[in-house]
Amino acid sequence: MAAPLLVMRDGPVATLTLNRPDALNALDFAMIDALVAAAAEVAADDALRVVVIRGAGKHFMAGGDIRTFRGELAKPAAQRDAAFRTLIARVHAAVETLHRMPHPVVAQVRGAVAGFGLSLMNACDLVVADDTAYFASGYQQIAVTPDGGGTFWLPRIVGMRRAAEAVLLNERFAVQQALAWGLVNRVVPAADLESTVAALAASLARAPVLAVRNGKRLLRESLGRTLSQQLDAEAASFAACAATPDFAEGVAAFLEKRPARFSDA
Repeated sequence: MAAPLLVMRDGPVATLTLNRPDALNALDFAMIDALVAAAAEVAADDALRVVVIRGAGKHFMAGGDIRTFRGELAKPAAQRDAAFRTLIARVHAAVETLHRMPHPVVAQVRGAVAGFGLSLMNACDLVVADDTAYFASGYQQIAVTPDGGGTFWLPRIVGMRRAAEAVLLNERFAVQQALAWGLVNRVVPAADLESTVAALAASLARAPVLAVRNGKRLLRESLGRTLSQQLDAEAASFAACAATPDFAEGVAAFLEKRPARFSDA
């Protein structure tokens, strides 16, 4: 049986591939466990500079595997409640790890991006989609509500009215609408998706490490801070970055009108 998730490293870039293409990469118990383990593994690897998440085949992820859910239906309501709390806690562990890891995370999406697939995409820092991608909340179809941070990220990315439209109306929307709403950063032809993401990952891998990591952290932590707290955090980060050799190299390169050669330290 094929592994439900593949982890590949290419120097400073790690790629996590959701690997159930025949099921549109729908999330089952094995994939949940693999995603939790892989996210923790790459988060702890200080040699990495960027993480890419993609789906095998023609789709990113079509949400949870409904056949997996069907196996819980014979249980009484209280037991079903407990079982799904445990299940979703595992899902949320992976999302928390993506959110907190120092490396920027890039979602490479195509085809179906629905249910937890949409939540997983929104948990990433940057999103590149191809022109086959389409999106849906999907949860209402089986009479449940979003998980994986779906109701956390959507209002922050697209605003409350559009988030309500996505969740409450449960309508599928196309990639150009996702781009207009700010859910994806770039849309490219299907043939260019892999090369575009590879170039983006290479650019991030060449960038000054502390500046990129602190930039991600500042953006993420700003969601729970006051302006004064964020200004203090920015001052501390700027000063820490200015104490690195990369700062000296960046200043010298700018003044000498040449590309900077940042270190891996």
